[in-house]
Amino acid sequence: MFRIAAAVPVLVFSLAAAPALAADGQQLFNMQCKLCHTGGPMGPSLSGVAGARIASKDFAYSPALKAKEGTWTDANLDAFLKAPSTFAPGTRMMLNVPSDENREAIVAFLKTLK
Repeated sequence: MFRIAAAVPVLVFSLAAAPALAADGQQLFNMQCKLCHTGGPMGPSLSGVAGARIASKDFAYSPALKAKEGTWTDANLDAFLKAPSTFAPGTRMMLNVPSDENREAIVAFLKTLK
């Protein structure tokens, strides 16, 4: 019984942390990503990107991203944000997000965009 009661605060904390993480991610997105990712010629809108097939939005993607298979999972988004040219050699995205915490927050925010 004690073990279950001790685990409850951790679960509650984890659930409460998700909205705060997404809010931090929104702030980071607005500072680092929004300028290019508004659906214009620089980068695609990222609305609905989480869970979508890679390079599936209406945008002129690089051959490097078009060649990628799979979907934008948390792990793929993290890997791309960490090192775009390692994830997809030849991609046109030149900016990266070196901080693990910042990438986690941005991915959490991207998952809120529908």
